[in-house]
Amino acid sequence: MSEFDFENAMKRLEEIVNELDKGDLSLDDSLKIFEEGIELSKKCSNKLNQAEKKLKSLTQKENGGFQLELVDFED
Repeated sequence: MSEFDFENAMKRLEEIVNELDKGDLSLDDSLKIFEEGIELSKKCSNKLNQAEKKLKSLTQKENGGFQLELVDFED
């Protein structure tokens, strides 16, 4: 099984949104790519959660020890 590619998944999600925004697809096709988008969204969310956990575990205190802290990705 190949490794999940976050950047490609985000590009595909953008394509899906653009396709759905156009409104040119049939209802069945719209539902099909919407379902694909939901699955990609879940995988991206999981990947971001994993990255957040890793950042928490790698955050170092000034004295050389490690400290768990929340990293805020929002601006």
